[in-house]
Amino acid sequence: MSLSEALLKDPRKLLVQLFNVAVSAGNPLPGIKRHLPAMPRGRTIVVGAGKAAGQMAEALESVWNGPLEGTVVSRHGTSANLKQIEFLTASHPVPDEAGLVASAKLLDLVRNLTADDLVIALISGGGSALLPAPQDGLSLEDEIFLNESLLRSGAPISSMNAVRKQVSKIKGGRLAIAAYPAKVVTFVVSDIPGDNLSLVSSGPTIPDSNTIQDALRFLQQFNIPISAGLSKFFSKADGAPLPTDERLERNDIYLVASAGQSLEAAAAFSRSLGIPTYILSDAIEGEAREIAKMHAAIAREIKHRNQPFNAPCLLLSGGETTVTIGQQGEGKGGRNSEFLLSFAENISGIKKIHCLAADTDGIDGSEINAGGIVDGTTSERIVKAGGNIAKLLAKHDSWTALNLADDLLTTGPTGTNVNDFRAILITQ
Repeated sequence: MSLSEALLKDPRKLLVQLFNVAVSAGNPLPGIKRHLPAMPRGRTIVVGAGKAAGQMAEALESVWNGPLEGTVVSRHGTSANLKQIEFLTASHPVPDEAGLVASAKLLDLVRNLTADDLVIALISGGGSALLPAPQDGLSLEDEIFLNESLLRSGAPISSMNAVRKQVSKIKGGRLAIAAYPAKVVTFVVSDIPGDNLSLVSSGPTIPDSNTIQDALRFLQQFNIPISAGLSKFFSKADGAPLPTDERLERNDIYLVASAGQSLEAAAAFSRSLGIPTYILSDAIEGEAREIAKMHAAIAREIKHRNQPFNAPCLLLSGGETTVTIGQQGEGKGGRNSEFLLSFAENISGIKKIHCLAADTDGIDGSEINAGGIVDGTTSERIVKAGGNIAKLLAKHDSWTALNLADDLLTTGPTGTNVNDFRAILITQ
């Protein structure tokens, strides 16, 4: 029996291997090494934030041949083996006081620099919550309220970050402005569909063209409530810097890992085993349960009619789905778990379809699982264990459902973050 035949007989093992390949491809070291800037005449300051901040800082220290100083911040529960760069942790997805301290430290590090100094920014997804820094007149509670409202709204990440950057002293390019006249080189591990790098962690060193008026339009479009303090702020704020700001002209930006790169690596691994593999997209957005229905429909079509592809085959996709919390409240789980519960419902009873969906940072939503793996028997197993799928979906309690079926995937924090990874294996 060949390796591919053996793995096809153990679909769950194959899907976990594919996830591990995708996570490994999110390693920032090759990209950082390839784009390493020249040593400056002055100081080299490192600032960074995000779920991959520790791994990025380790990579930088391993290839930098001069002195470094600085600080990076990642989520609580992570660690990094660093010699020169300070490593801090803060809360994600809801900001906390530790994040407030970290933001102040990063801003202090880049103040009073000269044109001979260099700032290296290490940015990955998650920094929007990890770097609370409310504008004058606002409080941490205002920023927490806004963040929670955004997360519950179902708005796409592009709209959420366009709002977040307006209320912050550090986001939307403001950290780079604070570093002027020093040159800023930014390395990015992208978790944004389409890799708009100004949206990763709300772009501390990378501004975008969204204005205060755009932010207000997004708030209205997605019915996002804001506090009285935020309402007063938006009525008179000037807005974040724009990409045309002359103080940003010397700066460089490099993408060092992304969802697209991770999907290509997983596809190459699968094809090396002789499995026909197709990448649907690395930038899928939308309501998690509805995106799951679309994926399930394609899988059923392949299984029953051999179109648009012949079985056996593997389908891969990435991006960032959303979960809009409804009137029935918020249960346990995240967008990948909700995707899986909806997918399982829509392939119920169909043999030889297996699906993994997980967040490449290793944490999906409110619990400690990365996601899970489901098949055509998942729904039956949930019901036999006493679960009601319709009620669990309505309450967004996907973790409970997958736990009943013993279909959770738990990896722990991975050290990278290139967004959601989905792999669907259809066998004959």
